[in-house]
Amino acid sequence: MNPLVWSASATLFLFGLAALILRRELLAMFLGLELMVLAAVLALGETAARLGDSEGFVAVLLILAIAAAEAVVGLTLILRVHWSGRPPETEALRELKG
Repeated sequence: MNPLVWSASATLFLFGLAALILRRELLAMFLGLELMVLAAVLALGETAARLGDSEGFVAVLLILAIAAAEAVVGLTLILRVHWSGRPPETEALRELKG
């Protein structure tokens, strides 16, 4: 168990959690969520490397592919909010209209 990797993963996760909780801008919250996903991937990849588990590496690749798809959808939604003229904050999105 490499304590440097685990401490880096915990630090990334805490920074992402802080960005998700403390910020109200959509982009900052989205980046915090992505940091949390990458922290989990880092911890899973280190565990898979330590155990020599090829299935763990496949899980890491699958999670990264899903995170990339999530990034595309999330950034698209943020751009749609920006183009609609609404401010990019969560308080402005309480009521969604078609």
